[in-house]
Amino acid sequence: MRNWNLISSAEDRIPFVLTANKDSSSENSSGLFYPVIDLSEDAIVVLKELIGQVKVLDAELDQLALDVPMIYAGQFNQPEELTHWLYRGDPFQKRDVVKPSGISSFKGNLNLDNETLESQRRLKLAQWISDPKNPLTARVMVNRIWHYHFGEGIVNSPSDFGVNGGAPSHLQLLDWLASEFKDSGWSIKSIQRLIVLSSTYLQSSQPNTKGLELDVDCRLLWRFPPRRLAAEAIRDSILQVSGAIDLTMGGVGYEVFEPNTNYVRVYNPKKEFGPTEWRRMVYQRKIRMEGDATFEAFDCPDGGQVCPKRTRSITALQALNLLNSHFMVQQADLFSQRLLQETNQNTSAQVRLGFQLAYGRKPDRQELQRSIALVESHGLPIFCRAIFNTNEFMFIN
Repeated sequence: MRNWNLISSAEDRIPFVLTANKDSSSENSSGLFYPVIDLSEDAIVVLKELIGQVKVLDAELDQLALDVPMIYAGQFNQPEELTHWLYRGDPFQKRDVVKPSGISSFKGNLNLDNETLESQRRLKLAQWISDPKNPLTARVMVNRIWHYHFGEGIVNSPSDFGVNGGAPSHLQLLDWLASEFKDSGWSIKSIQRLIVLSSTYLQSSQPNTKGLELDVDCRLLWRFPPRRLAAEAIRDSILQVSGAIDLTMGGVGYEVFEPNTNYVRVYNPKKEFGPTEWRRMVYQRKIRMEGDATFEAFDCPDGGQVCPKRTRSITALQALNLLNSHFMVQQADLFSQRLLQETNQNTSAQVRLGFQLAYGRKPDRQELQRSIALVESHGLPIFCRAIFNTNEFMFIN
C-alpha cells in the first residue's frame, strides 16, 4: 500500500455519497457514487470510463509499492559531549573524561582519542574483536557451538566468560577447539564436523550407577547428555511427521494471534490453524510479553527476552498442552489422514508406518500389539496423539 502523510483534508466537503441520492434522477441508480443529476447520458458514460481507468491505475500503483525493495539509510551521529566518570552515578557530578577504548585487561587499547569519529570507533572495536590474537572471541564462539550440540557449553554460561561466569569443565579442550577454529579460517562448518564426528558426540545416553553417583549433571561427558527438544524443534518435528510442514524459505512470518481492530492491540491466541501457520517456527512472529499458547510451556521465550541459554524444565503443563491444545489435536488428525492415505485399511500397516515416520524404526511385537489395540478401541487420531507425547519423540538420547 502507498504510505502518505496526511497534512490536511477536505473530505467532509467532497460531494460524494455512499448511496444513491433519493432526490436525484433515475440515472444515478446505476452504481455511481456521485450526484449526477446535472449530467447528460453521454457524460455519465464518460464518467464511468474515467472511474474504471482510475481503479486500474490505483491497482497498478499499489502493485508498484509492493514491488519496490525496502531501502534503509542512516548515519552515525558523532557524540556531542565527552563521556565522564560520574561520581556515584550522578550525572551532575562529573569527574575525569573517559576515552574510547577496549578492555584493558585483554590488551584492548584501541589508540583512540575523544575526537575520533563514531564510525572509526566501531571499526576499531570490530577489528579488535576479530583479531586472531584476541583470547576471547574464538573461545566464546566454539563454546557456543558446543552448547548447541550438547545442550551445555564447556563453560555453562555462554554469554559470561568473566569472574561471575561458570568455570570450564574441560579447559584444555576449550583452548584446543579455539585454536582449531582459528587455524581453519574461522570455519563454523569445520568445527561442527569435528564435534559431530567425535567419540564424545557419538556416545549413548544410557546411564550407569557409578557415573550417576560421581557426575549426575554429566559435566564430565561420560555419556551423551540426554535432553528434551527445544520448543521450535518439537513443533517442526510434529509438522514434519504429520506431513503438513511448509518448507518455504524467507518471506513474511506467520501469526499465532487472532487479528483485531481494537485501538489497543489485544493478543488472543488462534484456535484454528491452516497452511499459513504450518511453516517452521523460526518464521513465527514474536510478540513482546506474549508467548505461544502451546509451546511457551517448553521454555520458549517471548520476543522481549534476551535468552542465551534456555531453562530445561519438565512440567505437567507440557504434557497437557501436547494432549489437549488445538494445534496438537489438529496435527494428530492430519497425521492419521496421512497414515490412511499412504497405507491400506490394515491397522498393522498404519501402526508400522506411524512408528517409522515418528521414530525412524519399526515397532517391536509388544508395541505393535498395544498400538493396534489402541487404534481399534479409540481410533487412529488418538494413537497419533500418543505418538507425539512419547519420550522417544520428545527427547534426544
